[in-house]
Amino acid sequence: MRAQMTAQILDTAREQLAEQGAGGLSLRAVAREVGMASSAIYRYFESRDALLTALIIDAYNSLGEAVESAEAVPPRDDLLGRWRAVACGVRSWALENPHLYALVYGSPVPGYAAPVDTVGPASRATAVMAVVLRDVVARDERPEMHTWAGSGAPALTPSVERGVSGLQDFLGEEVPSELVVRALMVWTGVFGAVSFELFGQLHGTVDGERRGEVFAAEVDRWAAWLGVGSPMKP
Repeated sequence: MRAQMTAQILDTAREQLAEQGAGGLSLRAVAREVGMASSAIYRYFESRDALLTALIIDAYNSLGEAVESAEAVPPRDDLLGRWRAVACGVRSWALENPHLYALVYGSPVPGYAAPVDTVGPASRATAVMAVVLRDVVARDERPEMHTWAGSGAPALTPSVERGVSGLQDFLGEEVPSELVVRALMVWTGVFGAVSFELFGQLHGTVDGERRGEVFAAEVDRWAAWLGVGSPMKP
């Protein structure tokens, strides 16, 4: 019964997120919707922040599961197909769950600081991309890297390499530092493109029915920059 009630509270809280956003999340309002006294809900979640954390963890896990499932479909030797699945899996999940995407990748909730419990779930989608990159390196299938302009990239400075040491540890020592930096830029590009689309920044810029095609083109160019598939022409 406790598990059922907890699930009902979370479902109701998600509905509230969709209607009012994370800033409007209220334990009292959720309790009212599920038909319990406002004091009773504290037996399940000790505070608004505790409920918010549970929602964030669920959202990250939902995204992680979606990306993992998408990436598992292409053959293991189809690196480009796997990368496309990862990026498009992020976009598809976001379009299907806009309020949950806004919860974890939108504006910070005033007064809330995510606890360490959220780190593992938040890393799941990134971990899938990390596996693809490690396979690219292990199979030595990286073509010559190109910058966006088509010329050779300048060497990384020691300070930049130190600055991404955490990501280097996450991706693995076998991934060259140049590829680590490119992975960081590409991953932020993926979420930036998804956020622009989801939060209305593409209105008047990219036709609605063509946004999927534009995103797919971006994904393939990012793939080339990472050494997955064919490189971009200079």
